[in-house]
Amino acid sequence: MSESDGYLLENRQTEAEERFDAFTALFDPTTFRHLDGLGIGPGKRCWEVGAGGTSVVSWLAEKVGPDGEVVATDIDTSLLASVARPPVSVRVHDVGAEEPPGEGFDLVHARLVLVHVPDRERALRSMVDALRPGGVLLIEDADPALQPLTCPDEHGPAQELANRLRRGFRRLLAERGADLSYGRRLPRLLREAGLHDVRADAYFPLTSPACAALESATVRQIRDRLVAADIATDEDIDRHLANVAAGGMDLATAPMISAWGRKP
Repeated sequence: MSESDGYLLENRQTEAEERFDAFTALFDPTTFRHLDGLGIGPGKRCWEVGAGGTSVVSWLAEKVGPDGEVVATDIDTSLLASVARPPVSVRVHDVGAEEPPGEGFDLVHARLVLVHVPDRERALRSMVDALRPGGVLLIEDADPALQPLTCPDEHGPAQELANRLRRGFRRLLAERGADLSYGRRLPRLLREAGLHDVRADAYFPLTSPACAALESATVRQIRDRLVAADIATDEDIDRHLANVAAGGMDLATAPMISAWGRKP
C-alpha cells in the first residue's frame, strides 16, 4: 500500500506507540484468553501477522520458549526492534501481497489487521496455507459499522462532536479500502476457507482510560487528514481533545470480533 491510498495510521508517526499501548490495555486480556485456550505452549511455531507493537509477540515468545518460534511480520517493523531475538524473528512483510514467511505453523494470529488490507481474500488464504494440519488460525478484527459511535450515549454537544469526528474517521478509512463491516463476516470466511470447529465471540470496550487514550492518540494522528478533508476545523479538534482530557465522556471503541478455526 502506498502512503496516499493505504493505511491511514502509520507506525512511524509519533502517536502510533500510544495507540499500541492502548490496544494492549484494551485487547490483550481477550487475545491472551483465546491463545491460552488454543493450547499455545513450548515448542510451538507461531506467525504473528501485522504485529505492530510488541505485547502479543512477547507473550507468544514466553509461551513457546527456546524450542519454539515466533515469526513477527508487518509492513513497518519499526516498533519491533526490542523483541527481535530468539525465539522471535522479525520480517518486513505484506500479508496481502506476498507469500507466507514459512509454513507448518501451529498458530497464525492477526489482530486489527485484515480490516485494513486491500486484498483481504489473498491475505486470509495465505494465512490458512501457512498452517500445518491441525494448526489454528485466530483472527481478531474490528467491526466499526456494527457500533459506529465514539459516544453511544449522545446526550450533549461534546458527544455530538465526538461522533462527528468518528464518522469522518470512518470515511477516511473507507476511502483507503478498509472494510468497516469485516469483523462480523469472520466466522463464515473461516468456514469457507476450509477450517473446522470455527468459533467466535466479541469484545466491546466502553468507558476506560485506555478508550480515552486511544481516542486522543488517533485523533491527533489523523488531525491533518480530518482538516484537509473538511471534516473538522482545528478548533473543533482542539475542543474535542480537551473534552476527552477532561474525562467526562463515556468513550467506546468498535467491537473486536475474535474468530478461530482449525485446519483439517
